[in-house]
Amino acid sequence: MAEPVYIFSGGRLRRESNSLVLETEEGKKHIPVENVAEIKVFGEVDLNKRLLEFLTEKNIVLHFFNHYGYYVGSYYPREFLNSGLVLLKQAEHYLDSSKRLTLAKAFVEGAIRNSICTLKKHQRKGEEVSKAIEKLSQHLLSLKSCETIEQLMAIEGNAKEVYYHTFDEIILSEGFKFEVRTRRPPRNELNALISFGNSLLYTTVLSEIYKTHLDPRIGFLHATNNRRFTLNLDVSEVFKPIIVDQTIFTLLNRRQIKLKDFHETVEGIALKDHAKKVFVQEFEEALEKTVYVDSLKRNVSRRTLIRMEMYKLEKHLLGDDTYRPYLE
Repeated sequence: MAEPVYIFSGGRLRRESNSLVLETEEGKKHIPVENVAEIKVFGEVDLNKRLLEFLTEKNIVLHFFNHYGYYVGSYYPREFLNSGLVLLKQAEHYLDSSKRLTLAKAFVEGAIRNSICTLKKHQRKGEEVSKAIEKLSQHLLSLKSCETIEQLMAIEGNAKEVYYHTFDEIILSEGFKFEVRTRRPPRNELNALISFGNSLLYTTVLSEIYKTHLDPRIGFLHATNNRRFTLNLDVSEVFKPIIVDQTIFTLLNRRQIKLKDFHETVEGIALKDHAKKVFVQEFEEALEKTVYVDSLKRNVSRRTLIRMEMYKLEKHLLGDDTYRPYLE
């Protein structure tokens, strides 16, 4: 089974015969290409056109993160599942304000409902968590009367603020405080974890979109503009609470990541390299965790659920079904 490859060390990534080779100071590591689902590069890695041609041939997406662990871009090979019809339908649903709003609402509904689901697992932590669940439920009700994307974004922002302020109740490890959401750059350790986890999820979703007929450049909740990809941001909203945030709670409450695992940089607070690896391992375990799907009558991994989300969206665009977000 193909799996993601994470590269944290510096070196050179190249093609050798029909496989990949990573050359570092420690030596050469051969990576059978049939085992590679995607590649995420955190270290200073050299590569050449021959490698990119090989990745294109094998339909492998390459994601780059900077020294601080934040996403900077992707090598997105030419689409191999192009569909002119799906592309036209995506554009149609974006340009039609009513159709766009329907999909955008669904993403926000999925995000809020999965946030409530995550909080319910920690409800015993305190009264503030219970109050937040009530407030989020009220925000859900307000979605029905929402008439514009701007109104929807306001509801989403208010819901996130309520949700994030429960983190101080849920996290048991001393020294980690939410305070306020800061992104570029993160101003404290908890924000650094959220940003790092979200970057991992954005690229994971982007890789899954690549395996479908959908175009990642046309999103619905996030405005389609000069930013290269937006659809992955939309779909990620549904999965952040149950994958990224739960990963953070697990790592901090088990004391697997501590305050000493961060350092201050010119771009804010960032995880040290060894802590990134700890986070990635837990993140991948969260993606491989299986859940039972009634329609399939079997267990599937959350990574598979992300791909299924794309298929559901595609059916919606083609008029075959109505998109409903995955709810844990």
